[in-house]
Amino acid sequence: MDAWQDLIALVKARLEAASPSERGVFAAGVAERLMGWHEALSEDEQAAFTLGLRPLLNSVWEGVLGDPEVYTAVNRGLAEYMLSDYCHNDRMVGPEDAYEPAAAATLNAAYAYLFGCTDFAVWASRRAIDDQHLEYLAGAGLEEGDFLDTDKALIDELKRQLRDLDLIAARSTELRHALSGLPILTSDRLHVELRTPLTRRG
Repeated sequence: MDAWQDLIALVKARLEAASPSERGVFAAGVAERLMGWHEALSEDEQAAFTLGLRPLLNSVWEGVLGDPEVYTAVNRGLAEYMLSDYCHNDRMVGPEDAYEPAAAATLNAAYAYLFGCTDFAVWASRRAIDDQHLEYLAGAGLEEGDFLDTDKALIDELKRQLRDLDLIAARSTELRHALSGLPILTSDRLHVELRTPLTRRG
């Protein structure tokens, strides 16, 4: 199954079958990879709004991996966004900062953590196949003048997301209880077993 349409449908089906906690971890992983990519851009390419979402993403990670104390911080972060000029549905008039891939994925990861809905995790997934990010993935390791194969980058990204879902599913029993809180040692172990590999680029 190498057709990107089939892979997108499979990712969505896997997310629909996952628990709310698993969706939150998946969305956080996608957002972290995009945030890491954005943070590695040159200073003149970085967006202040995106960088300002780093604390929110860190809180989401703590929440999806078992610390219920951060729920209020995530809720407050999203409320501040929704009350700002950045939250709108008219790209012709309002600022586009929240449409940047890393920013949008982070916001969707926060929604996925709070509400557990499939759509938010799917939307986070789709931000990783944004044209700008695919060009980055396609260009990794290429010499100047080499051909950018964004179709291959798209398929590779979707296959990576399916592998991430396999990794998360293997810890589904523990994650089902993550939103209500996990023992500190369990949470620490999940940070190593999940956050580290899920956010590794490449």
